[in-house]
Amino acid sequence: MRVAIAEDSVLLREGIARLLTDAGFDVVARCGDAVQLRSELRVRVPDVVIVDIRLPPTHTDEGLRAAIELRAEHPGLAVVVLSQYVEVGLAMKLLADSADRVGYLLKDRISDVPDFIAAVRRVAAGGSAIDPTIVSTLLGRRRHDDPLARLTPREREVLELMAAGTSNQGIADRLVITLRAVEKYVSSIFGKLGLPATGSESRRVLAVLLFLRT
Repeated sequence: MRVAIAEDSVLLREGIARLLTDAGFDVVARCGDAVQLRSELRVRVPDVVIVDIRLPPTHTDEGLRAAIELRAEHPGLAVVVLSQYVEVGLAMKLLADSADRVGYLLKDRISDVPDFIAAVRRVAAGGSAIDPTIVSTLLGRRRHDDPLARLTPREREVLELMAAGTSNQGIADRLVITLRAVEKYVSSIFGKLGLPATGSESRRVLAVLLFLRT
């Protein structure tokens, strides 16, 4: 699986490259800014792009804009954006059209190597990976006539895991409950939130995130 990395911190960039290489990925490009990343993708298109949300020269949203543009130019390209802080507004821009093949992770998540590698693989396979901290932030927001108030504590746990991209079986394993119980919770959650139940993990993540945004 071919991966391109765009990160202006040489230490972090090389560290990510080493982790991915050790996990069997083929790191085909290591870029310090969005301009170099775009140039590299004109030569060859990888399976996954891992990009810092803030890149030179202004360190605002260059990485995010590059990710959105590259996804439009190369349908099927998987993108994982990294951020130092929870930036919900920027996350929603990335997820505005589809959560398929999209990941949004905090940089601290990289230190949990197995989870980080699993997230990259999940995104590359067509799924999504939203950092649990970002999901918790979204769930913690209060809205007028908040529909989340209808959920039980267990349903909120399931929703957090579901929005983070965890499969039904993964949720069952994490909460130590049966798969059938998870399916019932998911059905109840969608019913209470007025969202259509769908067999697509990534699409239901998008539906939940779009519903929760302000």
